[in-house]
Amino acid sequence: MYYKGFYHLFYQYNPWGAVWGNLTWGHAVSEDLLHWLDLEPALKGDQWYDVGGVWSGSVTFRLDGTPIILYTGLAEDLEQTQNMAVPDDASDPFLRKWVKSSENPLLRHPDGVYKEDFRDPSTAWQVEDGSWRITIGTQVETDGMALVYKSRDLLHWELEKNVLYTIPGSGMWECLDFYPVAPTGRRGLDTSTRGPSVNHVLKVSSYNDQHDYYAVGSYNEVTQAFTPVNQELGVLYGLQYDYGKFYASKSFYDPVKKRRILWGWSNESDTEAQDIAKGWASLQAIPRTVWLDSELGDNLIQAPIEELKSLRGVKVSKAEVELEAGSILRIEGSYGGQLDIEVTFEYPDVSKVAFKYGRPLDDPFDCSEGGSAQRGVFGPFGLLVMADDALQEQTALFFYISQSKDRQWSTYFCSDQSRSSLLDGVDGSAYWGNVRVLPSENFLSLRVLVNLLSLSGCPIVFFYGFPICFP
Repeated sequence: MYYKGFYHLFYQYNPWGAVWGNLTWGHAVSEDLLHWLDLEPALKGDQWYDVGGVWSGSVTFRLDGTPIILYTGLAEDLEQTQNMAVPDDASDPFLRKWVKSSENPLLRHPDGVYKEDFRDPSTAWQVEDGSWRITIGTQVETDGMALVYKSRDLLHWELEKNVLYTIPGSGMWECLDFYPVAPTGRRGLDTSTRGPSVNHVLKVSSYNDQHDYYAVGSYNEVTQAFTPVNQELGVLYGLQYDYGKFYASKSFYDPVKKRRILWGWSNESDTEAQDIAKGWASLQAIPRTVWLDSELGDNLIQAPIEELKSLRGVKVSKAEVELEAGSILRIEGSYGGQLDIEVTFEYPDVSKVAFKYGRPLDDPFDCSEGGSAQRGVFGPFGLLVMADDALQEQTALFFYISQSKDRQWSTYFCSDQSRSSLLDGVDGSAYWGNVRVLPSENFLSLRVLVNLLSLSGCPIVFFYGFPICFP
């Protein structure tokens, strides 16, 4: 959130070690989203309703401009409760101290919902009559769903009879996010913005497979129903924020630059022993700006925040480079622990190749089978980063274009981590996603962010790669 000149980041961590447990809300502030000052923890599990840990939650601004925190607490008997905290001194721009409401817990699990499956209240939004709504993740038996609660004062809540969205058999939903998007342009919208041309994004973190899924759709304030624009790309069906190590994300509206910013958690690839040795476990991904793809209308476009470019130093450039099949071109001068790489590839003329061969060219594509070592008609082509001279240790970020049996061409982006580390026990998975290329688009653009801890790099594949799907 942004408050009195500072961005605030609240994050879950264990103050006693680099392992999961003792969930506490850390708190950091920044003026530019790049350089952060760590403050004292905002919330600790010190009450009966959160003694098992302070789990996820969200910030909402009251009408007077002061923030409140709604969060999930874990009681000693493992019951998940919903609670509120408010600033002790709203005039303090750092918001150093938070006070828990004497009325906590505000909500306990409703009938039909298991006490351990009721968590992570969203940012509240206002509807036309001035009342507030939040959504909370749960499952009933195995049906994942987004419950809706209403309130007049952000303190006393009542369960709505209709759910926001549900999918039978989808399992537990957590860390829900629900926000409006502008029909055109990159500007973000306040969470309570509504109107006939405004669509909404519903994001679900799927506990079953640990990925963040989303859909763009319409929201009916009367029935509380969310309806995806593209039913084939409904929540959990087609679109992910990120196809790599990226989970439990949360967005907020930045009133200064009129944008929506997305944070996400990356659990890295190390073993628990390696985490303990280095002193930390997991990290926050570089924040991204997200907006609606107005050409397609059913997906989002993402880009690293613009402030990141202010950290750039010496520039190394190459232009009009033609690569032969199987060749590797070393970019001299591109050394260092932090790199910001932008590369554009000309999209090949697939129609000529299809005509030449007159048959399907590739089997269904799977990036995990052979990774960057596999060979096809169009691909892999991309980058090798964090590579040693012998190429024994490297991370491959590449595009691959294949034709299915119905003669339709598909473009994929892959992050192959199978040789990213020579250490034993490190996760060497490969991640990939489909790149939606319009007929009018002749180029594939890739931006890769490299640092000493990780790489990030639409689709988005965090940790070792991050293609940007716009010119």
